[in-house]
Amino acid sequence: MEDKKLRSRIREISGFYADKGRMPSFSEVGKLVGLRSKNAVSKLVKRLEALNVLARDEKGRLVPGSIAYPVKMLGTVEAGFPSPAEEELADTLSLDEFLIGNRDATFLLRVSGDSMSGAGILPGDMVLVDKGRSPGSGDIVIAEVDGEWTMKYLKKRGGSVTLLPANPAYEPIRPKKELKIAGVVTAVVRKYK
Repeated sequence: MEDKKLRSRIREISGFYADKGRMPSFSEVGKLVGLRSKNAVSKLVKRLEALNVLARDEKGRLVPGSIAYPVKMLGTVEAGFPSPAEEELADTLSLDEFLIGNRDATFLLRVSGDSMSGAGILPGDMVLVDKGRSPGSGDIVIAEVDGEWTMKYLKKRGGSVTLLPANPAYEPIRPKKELKIAGVVTAVVRKYK
């Protein structure tokens, strides 16, 4: 019975987060789940923190943990020859947690152009970019080259830097004056209709 009530409370808080794009305040948590005392809300929040459902930032405000859109993980699927499959709940996974290593340094960009199609990055896709990650040779980077922005493979050789496309229709780019790396692409998100 207690687990059912806890799951219901987590759903209420998760729904608030999904609808409003922010976590509720402590008083809003109380209203959402039907708790009147600040002490009861505080105990609930501590329990949810222990379960990594949510956390607190440096100012004590609630921030999402695994509550940020968890998705059921039902196992694996064969991408080669067909094999018998059984639906089995293997785990739940927050896509934020899976895709984002450094939340404060990560941003999202929508892709236009096809210069990275050979890397599986197509127009309309979105890329997650970590501006805190140190770029290395072979990484896909977001770069400002001589005042223009692009996304390419970074190639370092000795003291020279080249930005390489993943489409033979495009030429490599060598900075003439200035190169600024804004971040390293860490994931590609594509939504099928």
